Amino acid sequence: MPIELVRNDITRMRVDAIVNAANSSLLGGGGVDGAIHRAAGPGLMAECRLLGGCPTGEARITGGYRLPCRHVIHTVGPVWRGGSHGEETLLRACYRNSLALARAHKCESIAFPLISAGAYGYPRAQALSVAMDCARDFLLDNDMLIYIVVFDRGSFRASERLYAGIAQYIDDVYASEHAVTRGGRFNLPRPHEPRRAEAAPCKASTPAEPRSAAAQPLCDAECDERDLPVLGAPDVASEDVSLRDALSNMDETFSQMLLRKIDERGMTDTACYKRANIDRKLFSKIRSDAHYRPSKRTALSLAIALKLSLDETRALLAAAGLALSHSIKADIIVEYCILHGIYDIDEVNRTLFDFDQSLLGA
Repeated sequence: MPIELVRNDITRMRVDAIVNAANSSLLGGGGVDGAIHRAAGPGLMAECRLLGGCPTGEARITGGYRLPCRHVIHTVGPVWRGGSHGEETLLRACYRNSLALARAHKCESIAFPLISAGAYGYPRAQALSVAMDCARDFLLDNDMLIYIVVFDRGSFRASERLYAGIAQYIDDVYASEHAVTRGGRFNLPRPHEPRRAEAAPCKASTPAEPRSAAAQPLCDAECDERDLPVLGAPDVASEDVSLRDALSNMDETFSQMLLRKIDERGMTDTACYKRANIDRKLFSKIRSDAHYRPSKRTALSLAIALKLSLDETRALLAAAGLALSHSIKADIIVEYCILHGIYDIDEVNRTLFDFDQSLLGA
């Protein structure tokens, strides 16, 4: 996946570059800035002193020193003052300039904190939306693995109402498909206790009144090929013709259905894969190979990008040999989002993140 939201300590990210949400002096501070300086050691501070500071929205690059990365890119985010003082423009500049520096230094991977969302007060949901949007814009013409690193999972819940609605929907789905025990709790099958269907007793091993050999049915254990009725040989020629007919009337492949849906919605390829959070190389493979088989995450991402209904989503998945399952929590969450018209990939992914599920994308 070209953009990935992860919960981690950014000083432990093994990437080519990490981004430091610095202050304009570049001489260390609190939060992420202080943590990066402490982990990197005094060499980082010594190099930062030579840079002469950094204006808001711009970026500077140094070595990584004791950090598990080659570079630290320092950028100064805006202080939130209500949103009407150019904060978003400056925040976007932080991401653009940081990514440009990473590209110039041939970085293949980069990890960002959520710039300005700490002590500088930028609303977290808006800060995350800007980060994801800037990363996607960059990936339209560049290839790089971009991580957005957060430390506190609970702070990024899309909304309490959405979280509660999905939690209830998951409970309702499980309740409808599993027996409810006393006390109202679900009796979900345990992985180490698979359900077993009770086999019917073998009649040969069950005492019964004597019957004639002609009337006595054979159980499976006693049957062999000599007891089976002799059937006529199949008509090979007719079956071959039938198979050819079936193969010549196959349904649309995933790629064919996807491209048709894009055309029907008047959407460009670029808009589709950007909204789906997949990179252009992968989309190019899907477009050029009529028989391409995507992962479920990729297929669902494209369904969200195209704003497909639940039935259309199921059809698109089926074309790839896939299906939604009520045994998989992530599938239930995506199903809920589709049923409630939630087609913003960032919001869907934030919700999956809240429930500890893999994000959509590729």
